[in-house]
Amino acid sequence: MEWKLFIPQLLVMAGVTYLIRMLPLAAIRGKVKSVFLQSFLYYVPYAVLGAMTFPAVFSATGSFPASLAGTMAALILGWMDKGLLTVAVAASVVSFLTGMFF
Repeated sequence: MEWKLFIPQLLVMAGVTYLIRMLPLAAIRGKVKSVFLQSFLYYVPYAVLGAMTFPAVFSATGSFPASLAGTMAALILGWMDKGLLTVAVAASVVSFLTGMFF
């Protein structure tokens, strides 16, 4: 990549990242009293994480049936209150085994 192109792109990305983090701090100085806004801000990190992660789950293996099987295994084990390591390992194993056959 050429430096003439890289440096402006880097500066724009740094500026956007800074603005995203700085604006909420500057706009909301006091305690948020609105129950709706508090609940909205509470769930935003989970929604963003899910929106970023969920599409990647189905493109990671290259096989939709394997991805679906791993996701279903993770959802079922998560619903059963299993630990994070158990869910991750079981979903990976199920996805791998399904990928071998489909």
